[in-house]
Amino acid sequence: MMKTSRRRSREFALQGLYQWQLARTDPETIARQLAEAKGFDKIDGAYFSTLLNGAVGQARMLEEQLAPCLDRVFAGLSPVERGILLLAGYELTHCPEVPYRVVINEAVELAKTYGGTDAHKFVNGVLDKLAARVRAPEVKSA
Repeated sequence: MMKTSRRRSREFALQGLYQWQLARTDPETIARQLAEAKGFDKIDGAYFSTLLNGAVGQARMLEEQLAPCLDRVFAGLSPVERGILLLAGYELTHCPEVPYRVVINEAVELAKTYGGTDAHKFVNGVLDKLAARVRAPEVKSA
């Protein structure tokens, strides 16, 4: 399957969020490092920057919004799951032009590729709950 530039942007943003969580490297340094990676030239650079900077900058608020949707504490999730949820949480709350179903589907695909065995089911369930809260009119009309 052909990956869209947005999907690639999400993949690189997830890599950046993973690095940020483990090393607390600032987003600018992460972006510079990722820019040297194979395939980076095929992404939507502006969208990548929006996602990485937005998810890092809003991480605390996003964690608070995600907390009621989780069956365990946020810190107890794997760094990949946390990264995916921060990324998709940011898109759900700050990118209303992207349909919520697209956000959830993209997050599930990331979880299938990078997460543990059942990570995609977990991510799907959490984001369904979050979407119902932060995009209620859109979810109800779907």
